[in-house]
Amino acid sequence: MADVAPWTGTVRLRPGVLVFVGKLGPAHAHAHAAVQLLVVSSGRVILTDERRGERDVAAVAIAPGVQHAMRAEDAFGAAIYLDPASRGADVTGQDHVAEWERKAALLLSVPFDEDFPETALALLTSTRAADPKPALRRAVDLVDQGTAGPLRLADVAAQVRLSPSRLGHLFSEQLGLPFTAYVRWARLRAAMEAVQAGGSLTEAAHAAGFTDSSHLTRVTHAMFGLPPSAVAHGLRWE
Repeated sequence: MADVAPWTGTVRLRPGVLVFVGKLGPAHAHAHAAVQLLVVSSGRVILTDERRGERDVAAVAIAPGVQHAMRAEDAFGAAIYLDPASRGADVTGQDHVAEWERKAALLLSVPFDEDFPETALALLTSTRAADPKPALRRAVDLVDQGTAGPLRLADVAAQVRLSPSRLGHLFSEQLGLPFTAYVRWARLRAAMEAVQAGGSLTEAAHAAGFTDSSHLTRVTHAMFGLPPSAVAHGLRWE
């Protein structure tokens, strides 16, 4: 993968949403802690699912925790990552490419122009069911606000007045992720915010509660199939 073209384009980061628009690159096997919506406007993208099934895709919606890999050939498009606790992130887990395409078919009706990300998000939000349960919403907020320090399931559960087992069940049932995976995702988003603000990868790692930059690197590989340098370089933050 070192000899293939990297991801280059623009990134917008706001609460609950990360949007990339530009030249799509490769990613080795990984599993997002977010719902990923991928739309290809030109070129070719080939996804490999957990069953090693391969398929050229135009649009896919991939649930959190579902492993996949990606190849790209002169491809341009958009990748939208939705926090699983956000409105619009109503995608259940499926492990094969054909199901991912079915869930994203609606996005192919959206013109791929500069307004595409906002139009797509508005469309998804309009079809979203109810928000997560109040206790889970509070727990998510505590995690998102506490990434600089330690985050333990028992501590968060006590603050929202649930047992650790019950809160852990809610994370898995409603967000499609275990508590620890959501914490890694929250820390990764916090690190991206630090990079966006001009911090180095080491500074971003410490600001987001990672042990060191190596820890940040491992999590970035696991969740995006890319090194953190691909997030820090070649992308323009808006």
